[in-house]
Amino acid sequence: MDDRLKRQLDFILEIDKEKSIFRQTHLSGHGRAENDAEHAWHMAVMAWLLREYANEHVDVAKVMMMCLIHDIVEIDAGDTYAYDPAGLQTQQAREDAAKERIYSLLPEDQKAELVAMFDEFENWSSPEARFAHALDNLQPLMLNGSNDGADWKAHGVTARQVYGRQNKTRLGSERLFEVVDGIIREQIRKGNLPEGEE
Repeated sequence: MDDRLKRQLDFILEIDKEKSIFRQTHLSGHGRAENDAEHAWHMAVMAWLLREYANEHVDVAKVMMMCLIHDIVEIDAGDTYAYDPAGLQTQQAREDAAKERIYSLLPEDQKAELVAMFDEFENWSSPEARFAHALDNLQPLMLNGSNDGADWKAHGVTARQVYGRQNKTRLGSERLFEVVDGIIREQIRKGNLPEGEE
């Protein structure tokens, strides 16, 4: 086997570990905790199905690939809960180190391509990145809404905090932000999400 193929296969085997990184979000129907690979797959399907709602024209294949690779770094860095201030302070350093180790398994040209795509996603620097982020926000919100806000309740999260994260959804899709807003309002009405202090 030549070195290039070996490195590609090593990377492919390494990213299998993403299936073992569990998130704070639970599967619909009050199921077990979702893993990162399931989250990425779900987002990629959403990207294709919902592409007409992106604010700008997007290369849907690129959006799907961003969805599939954006959490690979969590193999080393772990999942950082969106409403954990301490974890968020160290998230970038942990993810930068993971990005270098994991993507360095690949041949240099593919490493450069995927690192550039990961950085583009992280920086919200293209229509594709902004739409992928809208999906990254919507997907766990939908699951949490389907579970009567159980994950928010477990962490004492307020609607104000959720809006703080979700307001950026509109950068990728105004239409999907309307959906987000409707879910949040419904969860407030049901008593599953306290409004929080101003």
